[in-house]
Amino acid sequence: MPKVREVCRTVRSKVAGPFWVTMDLMFDSQESYDRYSQSPALSAEAIGKIYNIDPAGVMHFPVPKLKVLKISYPRKTPQGGVEERDLHSGQQYTYILDVELG
Repeated sequence: MPKVREVCRTVRSKVAGPFWVTMDLMFDSQESYDRYSQSPALSAEAIGKIYNIDPAGVMHFPVPKLKVLKISYPRKTPQGGVEERDLHSGQQYTYILDVELG
């Protein structure tokens, strides 16, 4: 099974306000987007498990014309708090690079 890193030309994460993280999965082709953007491996339940968060807070924003899937989820702690380990959320994408898509 292909991994996220193999079907996306770019995967990035970023801060989406003090309480949210958003990830952009930019697929390398329309075929890859059509085949994998709705994969159960990228579902709210799967993302919740990967990031140890409540899946009810995970949101998906498909952008088919751009071959992009945006996934947003609430931060565990507010941005800049004492427990903050990634102020700009720029490293959060690394956890999904090796997720196998079915």
